[in-house]
Amino acid sequence: KAMKIIYVASPYAGDIQKNTEFAKRACRHVTEQGHAFFAPHLLYPSLLCEYVPAERQLALDMGLVMLSACDELWCYGDRISQGMMSEITEAERLAIPIRRVMEQENVFVIGKVKGNKLAEAPAPVMDIGMV
Repeated sequence: KAMKIIYVASPYAGDIQKNTEFAKRACRHVTEQGHAFFAPHLLYPSLLCEYVPAERQLALDMGLVMLSACDELWCYGDRISQGMMSEITEAERLAIPIRRVMEQENVFVIGKVKGNKLAEAPAPVMDIGMV
């Protein structure tokens, strides 16, 4: 099958060392599935300072630009960070398939593609006999 480019989203801020190790494991998982990965949080922090707001924003913006070149967005872990939320929002805007990837007993489990449309509000219940 053709190799896809998977945009890897996982938490970064906070415990950066732990989150970086988790992101590396996520990228290895993508390669084990036969795909190429793009993980902005493993690339941009080596050049831009996470603690300088303008540089952090530049890194986030560049990540979103690169997302448009990817086939799918895979969100790793049990927590959706603020940065991940903006990646999900952009993927939805671009109609790029989104998957949640959860870790269960040290094994990553890939979820089904999440619809690219926001959930619609439930249809109002029809009142019978009202004019």
